[in-house]
Amino acid sequence: MNADKILELIFYVLPALITGAVAYYFFKMHTDNEEGRRRYLIHKEAQKNALPLRLQAYERLTLFLERINPAKLLIRITPQSTNKFDYEEYLVSQIEVEYEHNLSQQIYISSESWDIITTAKNATIQMIRKTNMSERIDSAQKLRETILQDLFDKQSPSSVAIAHLKNEVSGLWVE
Repeated sequence: MNADKILELIFYVLPALITGAVAYYFFKMHTDNEEGRRRYLIHKEAQKNALPLRLQAYERLTLFLERINPAKLLIRITPQSTNKFDYEEYLVSQIEVEYEHNLSQQIYISSESWDIITTAKNATIQMIRKTNMSERIDSAQKLRETILQDLFDKQSPSSVAIAHLKNEVSGLWVE
């Protein structure tokens, strides 16, 4: 008789336990799904707010790269005297001022892109300094002409960096 009562108790309790386990499973699955949905909505809202800032950063950095492109830089900044060293320093200081003005934009772009932009800036400065060290450069105007002629043979560092930025911006639309 004792065994019959235990068996009867198991028959009553077992369906309740199974029903409780199934209910717990569905409730847990529902709460996890709701949490994931809330996270997605929060992420989507943050992306919607951050995208204009990121695009503005890409625009500003593209403008920076255009402004330090030697072809445009040398047209915009003309020599004030014939001293080639003064002109070199003035060009380098203008590039550095532009760079410092855009330092804060690095938080909105990838570190790889920022490294490429910094490399483009440094390569442009190096190009100016290396050209100025040549024996054939005797004046600021000659420095300017030589750099512009050298650009006919090769692509400027700014152009490479701009191409990378364009590629990265096109990737923003797939996210």
